[in-house]
Amino acid sequence: MSEVRCCMADDRLIVALDVHTFSDARMLIDELGDDVSFYKVGMELFYSVGEKVLTYLNEKNKKIFLDLKLHDIPNTVAGGLCSLLQYKVSMVNVHASGGYTMMKTAKERLCDAAKRNGVEPPKIIAVTVLTSMNDDDWKKIGETEKISDRVIRLASLAKEAGLDGVVASPEEASSIRETCGDDFFIVTPGIRPIGSSVDDQSRISSPGAAIKNGATHIVVGRPIRMASDPKIATKNILAEMGGIAV
Repeated sequence: MSEVRCCMADDRLIVALDVHTFSDARMLIDELGDDVSFYKVGMELFYSVGEKVLTYLNEKNKKIFLDLKLHDIPNTVAGGLCSLLQYKVSMVNVHASGGYTMMKTAKERLCDAAKRNGVEPPKIIAVTVLTSMNDDDWKKIGETEKISDRVIRLASLAKEAGLDGVVASPEEASSIRETCGDDFFIVTPGIRPIGSSVDDQSRISSPGAAIKNGATHIVVGRPIRMASDPKIATKNILAEMGGIAV
């Protein structure tokens, strides 16, 4: 293996802590050390250990993307997001399919609550279409619109509602960037370095291609967590994001 020359943390890389226990999460966080500054905590870990992992990440001065994908009536989603302020997270998300009013209410209520509490509100991004969704599954739920067209439409709606960005596959990143402008977050799961297993993802990309196509952040889980050496895997991904051949 050639020498890895990229070793500095890059906020554009979000490592997914898709594990079930606090000990597994802590082990990965400690192993990756200063190479990673941003982590995603999803349903599996949050429902299992709750605020314990968030407290640990805050103690380590890490940024947190709390990936709970809220989707309910406007008042319920807004109230849920306001309750999450206590955890000092950097980013939260909702489902764009909840609609314009839900997204707009969530943004306004969260910003108001943050102002009252004298804290910075987390960025709110909207999930467009899950990256695990393929054309066959899409048709089976009765959809006739192309996935890419739906993603762009939902991204535009999220921007109109005042949200900070969206979650979308790398395949749609360039179109979203063109439609929604330079100041719009595009967070892309489905990242698979060359040679990695696709797993249950469908619309995927390499780290470098996702950034080139307009992604502001990439979310990487199994290619790091399941690697024989997660630290080396992380350094290789950081290098590819920076355009450095490894």
